Amino acid sequence: MNADMAAPTSPATPGSRELLEQYGCGPIDLAGTGDALYERHLMFDNIAAADELGSRERYEAIAHSVRDVLSQRWLRTEQSYVQQNPKRVYYLSMEFLIGRSLANNVTNLLLDPAVRRLVDDKRLDWLGLLEEEPDAGLGNGGLGRLAACFIESMATMQIPATGYGLRYEYGIFKQTIEGGWQRERPDCWLRRQDPWEIARPYEAVKIELGCSFEVRGGTLRAVRGEPSTLVGLPFDRPVVGYGGKTINTLRLWAAAAPETLDFQAFSAGEFVSALAERLSAESLTRVLYPDDSTSMGQGLRFVQEYFLVACSLADLVRRFRRSNSDWSALPSKVAIQLNDTHPSLAVPELMRILLDEAGLGWDLAWDLTRRTLAYTNHTLLPEALEKWPRKWFEVLLPRHLEIVLEINRRLLDDVRTRFPGDEGRVRRVSLVEETTESKIRMANLAIVGSHSTNGVAAIHSNLLKAVTVKDLAELFPERFSNKTNGVTPRRWLLLANPALANAITEAIGDAWITDLSKLRALKPLADDGGFRQLVRKANRQAKARFGQWLQSTSGVVVDPDSIFDSQVKRIHEYKRQLLNGLRIVTLYRWLRDNPDREMAPRTFVFAGKAAPAYQLAKLIIKFLNNLATTIDRDPIVRDRLKVVFLPEYCVSLAERLIPATDVSNQISTAGYEASGTSNMKFMMNGALTIGTRDGATIEMAEAAGEENFFLFGLTAEQVAGSRGWYSPLWHYEHEPETRATLDLAFSNHFSGDEPGIFEPLRETLLTHGDHYMHLADLAAYLEADRRLVELYADNEGWARKVVLNVAASGVFSSDRTIAQYAEEIWDAKPCPVT
Repeated sequence: MNADMAAPTSPATPGSRELLEQYGCGPIDLAGTGDALYERHLMFDNIAAADELGSRERYEAIAHSVRDVLSQRWLRTEQSYVQQNPKRVYYLSMEFLIGRSLANNVTNLLLDPAVRRLVDDKRLDWLGLLEEEPDAGLGNGGLGRLAACFIESMATMQIPATGYGLRYEYGIFKQTIEGGWQRERPDCWLRRQDPWEIARPYEAVKIELGCSFEVRGGTLRAVRGEPSTLVGLPFDRPVVGYGGKTINTLRLWAAAAPETLDFQAFSAGEFVSALAERLSAESLTRVLYPDDSTSMGQGLRFVQEYFLVACSLADLVRRFRRSNSDWSALPSKVAIQLNDTHPSLAVPELMRILLDEAGLGWDLAWDLTRRTLAYTNHTLLPEALEKWPRKWFEVLLPRHLEIVLEINRRLLDDVRTRFPGDEGRVRRVSLVEETTESKIRMANLAIVGSHSTNGVAAIHSNLLKAVTVKDLAELFPERFSNKTNGVTPRRWLLLANPALANAITEAIGDAWITDLSKLRALKPLADDGGFRQLVRKANRQAKARFGQWLQSTSGVVVDPDSIFDSQVKRIHEYKRQLLNGLRIVTLYRWLRDNPDREMAPRTFVFAGKAAPAYQLAKLIIKFLNNLATTIDRDPIVRDRLKVVFLPEYCVSLAERLIPATDVSNQISTAGYEASGTSNMKFMMNGALTIGTRDGATIEMAEAAGEENFFLFGLTAEQVAGSRGWYSPLWHYEHEPETRATLDLAFSNHFSGDEPGIFEPLRETLLTHGDHYMHLADLAAYLEADRRLVELYADNEGWARKVVLNVAASGVFSSDRTIAQYAEEIWDAKPCPVT
């Protein structure tokens, strides 16, 4: 249910009483009587009169009421799985960027009419209530958002599945902007009780480590040779499939110590030391992505990854053994998907369970492990392919190191047999990297220890096989495949953009909600003036709504009649927010030089976080904010150009911005973006893409037709081929526009109070080789931008391309992606809840 209007529903949608009975609630109302769910929760959960309670308590009462509605169906889902004993999918991910749950659960349960009546009858501020729910601090970027889309699609498609992650007490950080700089604050998203989670202390698991911890000099340190135990406490959240037929589970693990207090030490006055075990345990799941610029932060990340794997495998094996006595049935009953390299320790952990606990022989254990595990690679960046120091395994996981080394011995023996004399190949495929410090290559481990490795876009999968892990792909060609990413249309179109969703439903019916390929039926309507008008109207409403929200929350005013041009991503050099900034500097310079120049009003929106230790990314944020301030102060351009950097980018902000966007920037250096998912959300909502031939943008352009995209720049092959001779100085010296833009950008015009502050950016581009080739693509970017603005002046021509983009976006549904995983990797079938 959207804050502004109800989402489209089928004419056959049952009434609220029928729905409540369908979900097993019996003859009870959501609201309206003293015994109704909302009224009871409002009173009995707070022990206070209704007129004494505020918005947070009312939000919790509605959330608890909705949870009551789904609870029995949630229970029946698990009971059906136990009774039918289907093959189950277990999705392991360090991130699940699920956003807020109330509106999404109301929509997927088809409770919109009932909740609308509740809101109207009680005269509640629905928008205000939604704001009381914080975005869950369980992820940061595309990896976590993809995982959230995937588990929602699995539930919608009735696939028996469980998501496994960590219950971070704090999110990555809450981003604020002070003086143009990113500042990090704690993201205390669990400060208030979360009404969606259910603690399951009776299903806790114990995890053994090869060392213990002590407090010394105010620092937590590992103590070798003294094994210790962690406790994993599970917290479950419902994952509601559309229509409410299946409600799967997202299980998140919190770390605890077996005993919370060393009573003897406490009694002796050693208060901090007495709590050392508790502090060390609870610190494990305190924060998403500890600062990995230090060895201690990296070590915490390593233990986090093992904790996720060990808890999850103990839990799923326990579930498997309840219904299956034969270990050889494991691959036919369990599919474990590793979402990137983070859960790669599942390989030695599952081997340990099968060898040491089940007592199986090596060959059988290895066969079962490999056929049970599958791995998704999400990156081509070498630094993101994790490598952990061997010494950490020696201290924390000595048994796992023994298993890894034995896997590696057998692997290398096989490689030497198949490729005699090729010791270079042996070194490249080895699970152990022997450089100045011996390290375990986690991506190699995941590939060798699983039956499937997939990339997430066609170009990414091809580069993965041809470049990143070429030798392993030649060893195991049958294991490699592509599964292009997708996003759920329920959250990203039905819920986020109700006006456009209603226009689509009125035109072609509502079957698209669960089969996005139905959007193909919109293609002929690109030539229908009436439908184009409805699409333009939906976009204008979304822009006005976003502008009102922005002004009310930040005081920033934007013109809804300007072109909304957005780039919302994690801040990184390869994503090239700096290139976008240079484009804006060029437009600014043109208007300064010629105030009479014709130029459509533009609003450029940026959002995204920089890793706390990534200083250059933080400087790019500073540059963009200084650019915004300079433009706002310049009377010549401020009514024609506007730059806005939105702090604290999150799912809820994206749900507001994406439907309001006219232009989507997907401008990464070709060959560096694995796939992207924001590109798909923008396309689904009617934004036109200006971008490079990278990630899934290539497939999006193929689906809609390149003539309906604004593509530019070097291809991945050209980037790789020019690496040895590329000179950014050539562009500076031979392209007058490039030179003029860089001279202005780094002349202190945008940093008058802080002269020289952007010198590291200039050095990155001109002195240090411009690794991500900003200058190679700047002129082409400006030419694509010119074509874009020219088309925008033609309202009907622009709207026609918008419709064609939406019509072609159906292939980028996460339902399609999950159907491919289920058929081609997991061999998992739907299991309807009885």
